[in-house]
Amino acid sequence: MALKDHRTFAEMAKPYFTVFDGMLALIVFLLLSVALVTLYSAGIDVPGRVEDQLRNILIGFAVMWIAANVPPQALMRVAVPVYAFGIALLIAVAMFGLVKKGSRRWLNLGVVVQPSEIMKIAMPLMLAWFFQKREGQIGWREYLVAALLLVVPVGLIARQPDLGTALLVLAAGCYVIFLAGLSWKILAGLVLAAGASLPVVWSMLHDYQRARVMTLIDPTTDPLGKGFHIIQSTIAIGSGGIYGKGWLNGTQSHLAFIPERTTDFIFAVFSEEFGLVGNGVLLLLYLLLIARGMVIAANAATLFSRLLAGAITLIFFTYAFVNMGMVSGILPVVGVPLPFMSYGGTALVTLGLGVGILMSIQRHRKLIQS
Repeated sequence: MALKDHRTFAEMAKPYFTVFDGMLALIVFLLLSVALVTLYSAGIDVPGRVEDQLRNILIGFAVMWIAANVPPQALMRVAVPVYAFGIALLIAVAMFGLVKKGSRRWLNLGVVVQPSEIMKIAMPLMLAWFFQKREGQIGWREYLVAALLLVVPVGLIARQPDLGTALLVLAAGCYVIFLAGLSWKILAGLVLAAGASLPVVWSMLHDYQRARVMTLIDPTTDPLGKGFHIIQSTIAIGSGGIYGKGWLNGTQSHLAFIPERTTDFIFAVFSEEFGLVGNGVLLLLYLLLIARGMVIAANAATLFSRLLAGAITLIFFTYAFVNMGMVSGILPVVGVPLPFMSYGGTALVTLGLGVGILMSIQRHRKLIQS
């Protein structure tokens, strides 16, 4: 006769949740809570927006849990296939992708997907695998090969055109190369070379991309056109003052002056309603997220894990810095969401995957030590 299981539900569920890093999970939970409160206000005239985001959060949570259960060794084994699959999809997009608003970024595979999102994780995964295989013998040849592995997807994404995603993928790859030990002298030389190449880059930009740069310099030259986004978002941020106008009381957002207020410009809505104090709390949460990620990277068991964790953490930093910079008018508008805050399923899945990988690296370090 089988014995009855007298364990409580909490005891039975515990093994499924021990994969989570408590500190990281708490920070992400707080960010998502702030996001839902802000999204309710920003999308109050768009029925179902909060419900849809809750569904997206559940999907992102599922992806996070799965990734947290995958050991870093398994991630190493799939690094090359995932990178190759991402490149194949980007080539397919270039050949017969869907065109929306003048950009060819999507592919219909039964469901419409944006393959460039895959490269945000596939790129650091591939480069971390490459440097792990060459550990102990990393020289200029290895850095050259890594640069070539990086240039191919960045070029394909920029050609779509999708400058924002191309810059994020470029940053992800550069972080891995830098963390692998790239000399400061070489890095300084590359920065100088990039500065010298700006006239060439300017000539290669599309007209709308040049317009964004010029609008950044002086948005008042076209206040009802290209400069409208920046002008209205900076007005919203400034009008929030120290303590903000209060939840649901943001006039810029509720009178529809802020464009894309539930996605790319949600930071302007948050700033108007919660002010400088609210921004300080939000920045603190992002700093804690980045700090926890860097601690996980520093304590990782292998070079592969250290490079991957460090790159993913710095990707979170890049997301937040670029989004807040463009909404505040100090960077061009490039369509980068605010991590865990902006509405959207694709971004949450990518972010959930990144957080899950960090949790996996932390968990398996503890298993190795024990």
